[in-house]
Amino acid sequence: MSGNRPGARPFPAWLWAPAGLGAVFVLLPLAAVVVRVDWARFPALIGSTSSLTALRLSLETALMSTALCLLLGVPMALVLARGRFPGRSAARALVLVPLVLPPVVGGLALLYTVGRRGLLGPALAAAGLQVPFSTAAVVLAQSFVSLPFIVISLEGALRSQSDAHDEIALAYGANPTQVLAKVTLPALVPALVSGTVLCFARSLGEFGATITVAGSLEGTTRTLPLEIYLQNNVDPDAAVALSLVLIAVALVVVLVAGRPWARALVGEVQGLLPGPAERPHGGGSSRNSVEA
Repeated sequence: MSGNRPGARPFPAWLWAPAGLGAVFVLLPLAAVVVRVDWARFPALIGSTSSLTALRLSLETALMSTALCLLLGVPMALVLARGRFPGRSAARALVLVPLVLPPVVGGLALLYTVGRRGLLGPALAAAGLQVPFSTAAVVLAQSFVSLPFIVISLEGALRSQSDAHDEIALAYGANPTQVLAKVTLPALVPALVSGTVLCFARSLGEFGATITVAGSLEGTTRTLPLEIYLQNNVDPDAAVALSLVLIAVALVVVLVAGRPWARALVGEVQGLLPGPAERPHGGGSSRNSVEA
């Protein structure tokens, strides 16, 4: 028995029951937050100076950490997926460790790395840099826990991606950097978009590692999750209101990432890739077709 509309791919009708239960499991707690909000005081609760400062800091640091994750994660994914070197499996496992570590453990690891008595502490002190309990520490903590998301997204896409287009471009005379920029990366746009969104969302909600290595200093390290934790002990109504703001921001991020323009961009980029008719029949070069 199928639970689909005509023309849709068939699946057993009984799947609707656990799927609905899963939806309730996710949506019911979110609905509970909405019900709990003191709507009469809502504008005042979210419009306080400390709340706006925390929101601004969260958005700024999440953007910076996402950029850092892209800068480091894209090369890491390419090396793990395409490189051949001893210990590659161990390297992949180590990159994914932050996914399973409790955030507070990640924060301690960072503190013992960049803290005053950490591995890099003396060198940083000699350079006049103090990372712990600074905005830089917030970005560092967010990047540490978010980096695996971009690596996983891109490495999985690279492993499932055919090498045919890369080989065509190389045969036409393109160098490896040109192939990477004009063939490999454009084909990874869907994975790149999803990985970027995951990084930003994870950075926006980061708490444990941040409070461990950066503390909770208003205007410097107190992001919105830390502000919610603080307000929950002082004014629960403010904590609920700010929680709703964070939920709304996360929802907007996810919805924007799924807009048709993203799929249209993917289609446009993939339309620029060389097709089978463009395969070279011999060793001749046609560099212009690649470098155009």
